[in-house]
Amino acid sequence: MDNINRYRVFCTLSFGDIYGQIVVWLVVIFLSLAGALALLGTSRPIYALATVGLILVLSLPFLLFTFVTTLLNHIEFKAVDPAEEKANSRSSNTPSRPAQVAG
Repeated sequence: MDNINRYRVFCTLSFGDIYGQIVVWLVVIFLSLAGALALLGTSRPIYALATVGLILVLSLPFLLFTFVTTLLNHIEFKAVDPAEEKANSRSSNTPSRPAQVAG
């Protein structure tokens, strides 16, 4: 149980890592809406709503899967040296002076 304290968890995920996934999903949504608008002109507009619903329902699990796997790929466990950790904790425990207004 003592080994748990020797590691720190870091998340290196940034918006740029998932930006492409969001853009692709938006393209899929806009194409499905364009297809739905094309189907609205037909004699059965219920097919248009069913098409949009089907595309949303089928694409959301893939979007969730890509987000979760991208997040898991950016989680890192780094070993921390106990001596270094004690030195850092001592320096962070020292009280700092309050900010003063320059006058």
